[in-house]
Amino acid sequence: MPQRPALFPVLLAGAILLLVVHGLGRFVYTPLLPWLVEDGVLTVQQGASIASWNYLGYLIGAVLALRWHQVSQIRRSLPWALVLHVGTTLAQTQAESVELLSALRLLNGISNGLVFVQAPSLILEWLARHRRVSFSGLVYLGVCVGLIISSFMVSLSNGVLEGAERWWPAAILSIPLAWWGWRQLASLDMPPDEHQSETTTPRSGRLLDRASTPLFLSYAGAGMGYILPMTFLPMVARLQVEPGDMLVDSSWLVVAVATLPSPWLWNRLGALLGDTLALRFSYVTQLAGVLAALLLPGASGILLCAVLVGGTFLGTVLLTQRLARALHPHQGPRLSAALIALYSLTQLAGPWLTGVWLDMGGSLHSAFWLGAGALLWGLIWMLLVPRRA
Repeated sequence: MPQRPALFPVLLAGAILLLVVHGLGRFVYTPLLPWLVEDGVLTVQQGASIASWNYLGYLIGAVLALRWHQVSQIRRSLPWALVLHVGTTLAQTQAESVELLSALRLLNGISNGLVFVQAPSLILEWLARHRRVSFSGLVYLGVCVGLIISSFMVSLSNGVLEGAERWWPAAILSIPLAWWGWRQLASLDMPPDEHQSETTTPRSGRLLDRASTPLFLSYAGAGMGYILPMTFLPMVARLQVEPGDMLVDSSWLVVAVATLPSPWLWNRLGALLGDTLALRFSYVTQLAGVLAALLLPGASGILLCAVLVGGTFLGTVLLTQRLARALHPHQGPRLSAALIALYSLTQLAGPWLTGVWLDMGGSLHSAFWLGAGALLWGLIWMLLVPRRA
């Protein structure tokens, strides 16, 4: 088929854009945080607050993507979102004050939310047009590779860079990758008129019904459940693991490596078991990971949490997106944006509640109970989502 040779560069472009905004934008902050605290740039409480500003930006970006969901709108806004991402990442290399860094992380989150919704949505619609939807989950491999690259960049630059300078590797790498990724997606053969006619039919107006409402409520729990270990696990490792243990400096690398096979694995499980049943297994796995960090002592709990949560959270994302589209086939990018907006709203609450808990005298480790409760909520609602082939 003539479409097959074009499949790989399109998936690669989407993966690279997710690598840029998620790996080099959002999640590079996780391994950087302990060093920024050690450099005296931030306190742990300020770090939690700055994370919340980034997640607020992500929510704003997802809401904007909900508004700009047509192909012609995506093609106009996506390159500007990438410019905003690169610009704010560069500016972070000069951000010595908490206030400036908070503002830049807010803007960086807006660009992240837009790109994370719009790039996979555009590719998913293109794959659906060519009857290749089963490949959609592979785009998220970019997040996995981004986590590994961010971990290595922070480790290799430690001792060479200090304070705000630690952002330079992410900033420099983002520029050529963002440019190449957008160049590929800009040439996709997606007629705007065809897409608009599909998304403006009466069937696309309703997002919530008896089948999809439990899925939305479940996804809300996923957002809050995964964000605590994915933001604070390296910091908890420093507090809980014996000095000199490998996990003190490498917990984030374990998370990153665990994510690498996850898009393929959960994509495959969804095909074999059905997306609904595979999603239920993903919630059980993530819940077990967070409980391991809470209940098992020291390094063993941190290691299990890193492997189980790192190897699962992207599976929850891709399975939910695909299942939701199966429940509402005519929603397209609008449905994806609505899910990501909800996801970002609940994950925004996680670091904020953690900051409140720390101000009340609680520990960062005990704040993980919030994540466990959220994942249990998500699992319960997933049990009410009807099975789909």
